[in-house]
Amino acid sequence: MPQLIIIVVLVVGAWLLYRRFVADAKRLAERSRRAEKERQTGAIGTLVKDPVTGEYHLKKDDDE
Repeated sequence: MPQLIIIVVLVVGAWLLYRRFVADAKRLAERSRRAEKERQTGAIGTLVKDPVTGEYHLKKDDDE
C-alpha cells in the first residue's frame, strides 16, 4: 500500500511539473513572438487599453 501512495504522489507531481512547463513555454513563445513583431515594425512597445479608465499604457512582461 505505501508503494501505491508513493507512485500516485510521483505521478501527480510529474503531471503538475509538466503543466507548469507547458504554461511557461507558451508564455515565453508569446513574449518572443511579440518581441519579433516589435522588432519588425520598429515599435518600442505594445500598447494595451485599461478597461476601467480607458487609458493606454505599455504592456509589461508580467501583464497577462
